[in-house]
Amino acid sequence: MALACGAGRVEAADARYRFTIPPRSYADALIDLGLQANVSVLGTASCGTGGRAALTGRYTLEQALEQLLEGAPCRYRIVDARTVRISPAAPPPQALPQRDPSRPPSIVAEVVVTATKRPVALERLPAGVSAISRDQISATRANDVGQTVGQLAGVLTTNLGPGRDKLLIRGLSDGAFTGRTRSTVGTYLDDAPVNYNAPDPDLRLVDIDRIEVVRGPQGALYGSGAVAGVYRIVTTKPDLKDFEFGGSATIAHTEGGEESHELDGYLSIPLIKDHVGLRLVAYEEVQGGYLDDVNLRVPNVDQTRRDGGRIALRVRFNDSWRLDAHAATQHLRSDDTQYVTSAMSTPGAPTARRSEIRETHNNDFSYAGVTAHGEFAWGSVTSSSNYVHHVFSSQFDATAGLRALTPASLGALGAYVETTRANILAQDLVVRSSGDGRFSWLAGVNAARTVERAPSRLDALTSVGSGVGVAAAYTEDRKDRLSEYALYGEATYDLGGGWSATAGGRLFATNVHTTAVVVALLGPRAFDRKDSFDGFSPKLSVQREFDNGDLVYGLISEGYRPGGFNSSGFFPIRAERAVFAPDRLRNFETGVKLRRMEGRLAVRAAAYYSDWSNVQTDQYRASGLPFTANVGDARILGLEGELSYEWSWGLTVAVNGLVSNSSVRNPNPDFANRVSDDLPGVPDTSGGILAVYERALNDRFSLRLVGEASYVGRSRISFDAASAARTDNYLRSKLAAEISTDHWRITAFVSNPFDYDADTFAYGNPFSFSGNNGVRQATPQRPRTFGVRLGATF
Repeated sequence: MALACGAGRVEAADARYRFTIPPRSYADALIDLGLQANVSVLGTASCGTGGRAALTGRYTLEQALEQLLEGAPCRYRIVDARTVRISPAAPPPQALPQRDPSRPPSIVAEVVVTATKRPVALERLPAGVSAISRDQISATRANDVGQTVGQLAGVLTTNLGPGRDKLLIRGLSDGAFTGRTRSTVGTYLDDAPVNYNAPDPDLRLVDIDRIEVVRGPQGALYGSGAVAGVYRIVTTKPDLKDFEFGGSATIAHTEGGEESHELDGYLSIPLIKDHVGLRLVAYEEVQGGYLDDVNLRVPNVDQTRRDGGRIALRVRFNDSWRLDAHAATQHLRSDDTQYVTSAMSTPGAPTARRSEIRETHNNDFSYAGVTAHGEFAWGSVTSSSNYVHHVFSSQFDATAGLRALTPASLGALGAYVETTRANILAQDLVVRSSGDGRFSWLAGVNAARTVERAPSRLDALTSVGSGVGVAAAYTEDRKDRLSEYALYGEATYDLGGGWSATAGGRLFATNVHTTAVVVALLGPRAFDRKDSFDGFSPKLSVQREFDNGDLVYGLISEGYRPGGFNSSGFFPIRAERAVFAPDRLRNFETGVKLRRMEGRLAVRAAAYYSDWSNVQTDQYRASGLPFTANVGDARILGLEGELSYEWSWGLTVAVNGLVSNSSVRNPNPDFANRVSDDLPGVPDTSGGILAVYERALNDRFSLRLVGEASYVGRSRISFDAASAARTDNYLRSKLAAEISTDHWRITAFVSNPFDYDADTFAYGNPFSFSGNNGVRQATPQRPRTFGVRLGATF
């Protein structure tokens, strides 16, 4: 018989939900219950993979749990209004003491994920999957994507600056630069694609329900761009029953730099109880600068401002249908880049910012979307329509490139400005079976249209009397139109004895059309090319689930990216360099997921081998202008793991790591320079550790201590084997202490407590990156920063 613990029960214990849960295993039934009641159900693996449970009708949460788990080998505890914890029904006689029920559940916990287009506990997915819960995001002050990567095995980001970085997963790197190639990681905000070939917009993670990461190519479900995996930000949806409000204010001081501050808040209103809810989010942040420009005599030049908000409307029409409408916007402004320069002949010499002009950067992101979801006895239907508007621009000191182009410009300053305006319209329709029985399936239709305008300009700035004269030395007005269409699906069959097999794939077609007008030294020239690409991206997996919840699996999957065109250049492009071909990555993987010691110990590990053909990469010419090429083939062998252990007295420790080895083969003889032997942009070794200690001080106050550190090994920046640009080995760390009540919390924190200043990204400006002027570029870590945050939830 399931047991209910009285401590921490939901305040609205008489609230009734409409449940429609067809017959299925205890674990799957609990997952359905959590989705339909909008609560997190943790520890479903404690119920094993057997049993049979079903539920139809209106029940309170407690009544539904009692009925579902009658006779089950597990029990439940209602922790709070959003959380239910499942544990084994009868622990062994010599088991460790049960955890203190007065202490909140660990922030490092099991999460139900939907990145695989169906709700499944990550412990049961035959793939490398990780998730970061809402509470973990808050406790670690993971304000953006870059601050989550140390908590996820094999997930890294470059460090060019806010709104300029790119995500990298599993060492599957096409280089550190962003250009015309599609991103190797598919990044999503709920169901909306965040970018195509743009840098990450650096969305601030306010009122986020969870982060989901699926490692390895996901071409079957997500199409082009998910070569290395999927990174998905899942927002918190409106509460249809209760009013919610929360917010926080933070002030921080960086040693040797400016003050920083953050303000954010959310409000959830049930407009019509049980049927219509509205949720509003707003935030504003200023990251103080910490670098001084010696040439311009400006202190703390690299200040960044970020503000934005979201609105979400949920309508539940009846027990079967609901609709979610979303909109979001964010505006990011950086006054300057965050790299410094030093003489290459003396790499240990003091570094400083030395520019002739300010190198500003803007990254604006907006989107609107509608998702309709229907649940039926036979399965479900989900239709998602999204529109994304992404604008980003950068200005660089191009004096070195200008003087190389035209020696007559000696004495003039070069300013290069590039702007990209991308509009993405995407439609996805998914039909899923209920999962009842031995056979389950999923089928989808996807269509996307991307239109991108990318004007760029190199100006020569000269002094004219008391003013400044401007003359264009190079301009390009480029437009890319890309259409994608796909049919995809997968089917799973229960073979018996805990074994099951899944087969699926994606049939796709892509059309690319690029036009450009370039005005350079030899006069204007026009560019107009189009092409189409099609194919099939398969997926096959076999898994075995044991009665104790352990899982082992084998997986074969693929990812791909379409080809495209090069149009930039001071001089006309040779025909063989005007085109870059599609690339494809095939992944072979085996993994294991274990739970031991009453679920306190969780282990997830995977070994993989990736065969990447015709690797696309974005690079820079000696002039500083970008181009894209197929550099050759690559082979990547890796081992990743995540381990967490939860002690009954309040300490939880989570460790992750990745070891990978890559080799580049069959280099393209037409590549601009000699190709390196391994992939750039990622180290051979990376990892992280998160430690959280929680305890109740008395009936009112609780204490939480958090320590976090991540290590990133040394890596090269470019495929160019002759380039000396490499990042340092470096360690990122944070410490925090929090005192909280039911509604209030105050947190003191310090980041980079040991004040390391290692070079995290040996690149900053394409026009002086080559080092021909004897200049070395480096990006130091933000110095030691102290701060205090006050937060409230009601």
